[in-house]
Amino acid sequence: MQHPGYPFSAIVGQEQLRLSLILCAVHPGIGGVLVRGEKGTAKSTVVRALAALLPAVDDEGVTRPARLVELPVGATEDRVVGSLDLEKVLRDGERAFQPGLLAAAHRGVLYVDEVNLLHDHLVDVLLDAAAMGRVHIERDGVSHSHPAQFVLVGTMNPEEGELRPQLLDRFGLAVEVTASRNVDTRMNVVRRRLNYEQNPEKFAAEYADSDGEIARKIVHARAALADVVLDDTELRRIVALCAAFDVDGMRADLVVARTATAHAAWRGADAVDESDVRVAAELALPHRRRRDPFDEPGIDESALDDAMRDAAEQAESSAESDPGPDDDGGGDDGGGDGGGEPQPDPGPQSGTSSTDKPDAPERKPGERDAATPGEKFRARSIEVPGVGEGAPGRRSRARSPQGRVVRSTTEPGKGLHLVGTLFAAAESQVARGRQSGRFVLQPSDLRGAVREGREGNLIVFVVDASGSMAARDRLSAVTGAVLSLLRDAYQRRDKVAVITVRGRDAELVLPPTSSVDVAATRLRRMKTGGRSPLAQGFVTARDVVLREKVRDPLRRALVVAMTDGRATGGPDPVGRARTAASRIAGDHIGSVVVDCESGMVRLGLAADFARHLRGGYVRLADLSAERVAAVVRAAA
Repeated sequence: MQHPGYPFSAIVGQEQLRLSLILCAVHPGIGGVLVRGEKGTAKSTVVRALAALLPAVDDEGVTRPARLVELPVGATEDRVVGSLDLEKVLRDGERAFQPGLLAAAHRGVLYVDEVNLLHDHLVDVLLDAAAMGRVHIERDGVSHSHPAQFVLVGTMNPEEGELRPQLLDRFGLAVEVTASRNVDTRMNVVRRRLNYEQNPEKFAAEYADSDGEIARKIVHARAALADVVLDDTELRRIVALCAAFDVDGMRADLVVARTATAHAAWRGADAVDESDVRVAAELALPHRRRRDPFDEPGIDESALDDAMRDAAEQAESSAESDPGPDDDGGGDDGGGDGGGEPQPDPGPQSGTSSTDKPDAPERKPGERDAATPGEKFRARSIEVPGVGEGAPGRRSRARSPQGRVVRSTTEPGKGLHLVGTLFAAAESQVARGRQSGRFVLQPSDLRGAVREGREGNLIVFVVDASGSMAARDRLSAVTGAVLSLLRDAYQRRDKVAVITVRGRDAELVLPPTSSVDVAATRLRRMKTGGRSPLAQGFVTARDVVLREKVRDPLRRALVVAMTDGRATGGPDPVGRARTAASRIAGDHIGSVVVDCESGMVRLGLAADFARHLRGGYVRLADLSAERVAAVVRAAA
């Protein structure tokens, strides 16, 4: 027996998330919702609960519930958009099309968990479908088009990696969710979940009326949407607001306008007013202001207040100087806050969060923070040599099913290399008695295509934060360089780890992760001073690489050591550091030493470690791609 799902109205907190989902249900043209948050914050629960509230769908004369279609991270493009129906081709000789997941999600919800791990070309496909409301397929001799109007919802944990900014912008709304730090709220969450698990039917029945009321409001808001007035005054407010936040393109203006209209319909108003615009801006603008992976997500409340004030002045001055025929559409409608709604209904709330941010970590006595990062730049490319088979990315060469064809092979399962197959057969045509111009093929002639693309690597940063490096200007330059390399790692789809070396030991401040913004945050909190135990830094880096290789054997690693080479602390610090470096080389781990030594007198200690690592070497001043265009290839 299938138990009822968790009720939408039973969700505790997460007001912005619930409101954003409801607004997209009212107006699917908004473009969907991206939900970013840590593990265990009910992201999936809220999305699945929404599907049960959507209006029933008339499908070819049959009324059915709206579907929730889940798109697996490992889905193929054929599975998503559809493909040739091979069964009909082989059985009936009919060239027919078999619809994919986008067709199944029509007039429902398409849910992509861990959307940040989905291949980019699939994200492009589904976002285009969500924006256009249709899917067009031209492949395998079949031309097909079908409607695909759905509420697109993607969830992700930022610690597992970010979406590219171009893809981030394609989501209409974005919401950050975190678990509340309030004890009473957390107790309420746990108590409701336990009650649901004990008796799902009884629990669902308790919230049936509240869910039913929300479902009815969605139907009513959808029906009223076309009659909601967006006058020129509010439209000017919207475009002035988007211009003030310097967002790229015009997509933000359209999304804010659609969201504000949907919010007005949701609260039962006849026209959009300033409150609707503010809610829309809070949901649609924060993720569009993030041009760099290290920009903080979210939107500052005071900045939004100032922008709203300036936009209001522009709207009012325009209305006074050039009154239009639509000026009476934005009058006071009494707020329409939806009085009498069930308590769980999110309503038009804005600027609030049900969570409390944890306090910043206390600083230990005697510790010093790292200097302010120096100027960031476009880092020169650092590449692991050879050809790998790791996760898709943009750094090092790799065999890939999506890459360019480089040669043919007799290995099975590589797809057909037509030219290689014809060449292999051509040599035997005379022996096979070719007649009447017919080309004679045999199974042994078949050749597969070896393709080569790019892979992402594991980049392990070993950052010397010791006393010899602690001069503010030098460490500032080093930190800026690491941030530049981290941005490069983000763009090339790498995983990164950060190890700092100072005092008596090396500290793994960030285990391997795809979230380079987390790495940047940890780096900015780096402590400095003390001795330079480089040996421990190399030992820790080697351990990190070997442990990660057990989890992901195909992902190749690159150790990037940023140091002046002055190993200190303990007996024979230089000898032990050389031994540790040689072990990294012995395990065939790629490496690059970035020499951070400065001043008139140079000892060349970092270059000595590069020789023991049998890896690449570059000076800090030459790390910028603007100054040096050559590629640094780490020694295997």
